[in-house]
Amino acid sequence: MFSAFRKLKDSLIKTRDAIVGKIAGVVGARKIDTQTLAQMERILLEADIGVTATKRLLNAVKDRVARDGELETDAIMKTLGDEITAILHARRSGSLWGSPERPLVLLIVGVNGAGKTTSVGKLAHLAAGQGKSVMIAACDTFRAAAVEQLEVWAKRSKVGFMRAQAGADPAAVAFDATVSAKAKNIDLLLVDTAGRLHTKSNLMQELSKIRKVISKAAPNAPVKTILVIDGVTGQNALSQVKVFTEAAGCDGIIVTKLDSTAKGGVIVAIAAELDAPVRYIGIGEKIDDLQDFDPSTFAQAILGVENATV
Repeated sequence: MFSAFRKLKDSLIKTRDAIVGKIAGVVGARKIDTQTLAQMERILLEADIGVTATKRLLNAVKDRVARDGELETDAIMKTLGDEITAILHARRSGSLWGSPERPLVLLIVGVNGAGKTTSVGKLAHLAAGQGKSVMIAACDTFRAAAVEQLEVWAKRSKVGFMRAQAGADPAAVAFDATVSAKAKNIDLLLVDTAGRLHTKSNLMQELSKIRKVISKAAPNAPVKTILVIDGVTGQNALSQVKVFTEAAGCDGIIVTKLDSTAKGGVIVAIAAELDAPVRYIGIGEKIDDLQDFDPSTFAQAILGVENATV
């Protein structure tokens, strides 16, 4: 557990520097006044915390100052950590494994370059490591490299794999994979889809079609849409979530590349402004660098504050 937390904390160093380092520089031994709060607001917004969450965080600081008087920097960070934890917990959802029906089908969607294919491979490894039977369906039929990459991931994780001819109808591939997974009593079917810009309505409609044919192939099987977001995109992630949700629903989010960005605060913005819960986070390129998202642990890591409580 300590090792996992240390890895998460190290991966968030850029985001932590963008928040903790700058706020500590502003606060120091200064009084928490209007000017200080304005500077804190700018720092939080630049760290992609978002307007809604930033207002909540600043109100929490003001309430703490009104109650306890002048605060040391550590107390301010603890207050921010507690409030971030509360925001993230409010959006936390139940387990994806709520239904006894099999297979659980995860439709993995996202824009080009977000890290979908890699996330599918890591999810397969994570689930297989928990003793679940897994199959991957390569429904990105337009990018041969994606299929080859997925096949490598499948072999590394020792899970089932279904591919199709280049240019095949993605919905047809998803249908066949679902029928096969159901017949084999597979626990988890991961359906990798082609990356698509959320501004292209025809491609978004294709996702709706894929989800419908999966439900037709296995009427009782739970089908969940998981949206992969590149952490580097910051606030642009919010519009992606809204559009993908309209097209195919959104039962959870994977935020990738948190080790490469100072914009990890967008996870707080997502929790404060949208209904979709963050379920997994990517913190590196290795096969085990996908972690279950835990609000308290994330808040502690992002601010370097241990034992944040709701």
